[in-house]
Amino acid sequence: MRRTAVACAALLVIGGCSASPERFSDARALADAAVAATNAGHSAKFTTDVAAGALVSHGQGEAVFGPGGTSLQMTTDYVGEPLELRLVAQTLYAKVPPSALDQVTGRKPWVKVSPDGSDPFSQVLGGSLAQLAEQNDPARTLEQVRTAGTLTAGDATTLDGTDAAHYRVDVDFAHLGAELPAGLPADAQPGDTKVPLDLWLDDDNRPLQLVLDLSPVLRGAGGQGSARITARYSAWGSPVTITAPAPDQVGTLVGG
Repeated sequence: MRRTAVACAALLVIGGCSASPERFSDARALADAAVAATNAGHSAKFTTDVAAGALVSHGQGEAVFGPGGTSLQMTTDYVGEPLELRLVAQTLYAKVPPSALDQVTGRKPWVKVSPDGSDPFSQVLGGSLAQLAEQNDPARTLEQVRTAGTLTAGDATTLDGTDAAHYRVDVDFAHLGAELPAGLPADAQPGDTKVPLDLWLDDDNRPLQLVLDLSPVLRGAGGQGSARITARYSAWGSPVTITAPAPDQVGTLVGG
């Protein structure tokens, strides 16, 4: 054992037994490996923090990942008070705050939320809440990395006491063609802006943390300060069951 340790220490000096993270040829290879590991990990718990100008919000929840898509349930204070969201089979549901039950048909506790929905809730918050839910799906962020990312750096580190590989990627919005993440002004035009994404992976290439710095987009829209989205993942493989609300518990928000 001692000989092995000494030999490895010597080889570190000349490039063997490297403690560097797995080498990926480009952002596409990095994203493919992390997506495969995410699907293999099957489930995780997560927290998310959005800080964009005057907006500061926190959310937490759990998710199930797979080739067919992501299901998740989370609680967020994005709208100023606790709001529970569930994303199942690409359909987003929001639990109605008690103060708004009188505005829902049959006083049902859940409503469907859609970016192109015609109900008042969807028209005001549908796009932002859908983006907020999608931001907690690492596969979506990694697809953006695959499509529009340039891998610029990678190093071995630790994150909250866990061995991790830290990668830096520049994401070019000109090649993305996706909607802006929640929290940014609706009139923000990213154009050819490049934004930095920091990604930490564990030894199995599963995401531990993603930090997307959208400050360049915020400043381009005339805003001030910083804009950052941070998602953290833990308890990979833990038992998670996510189901859609029962149909008889889903109503439509009709307004006051």
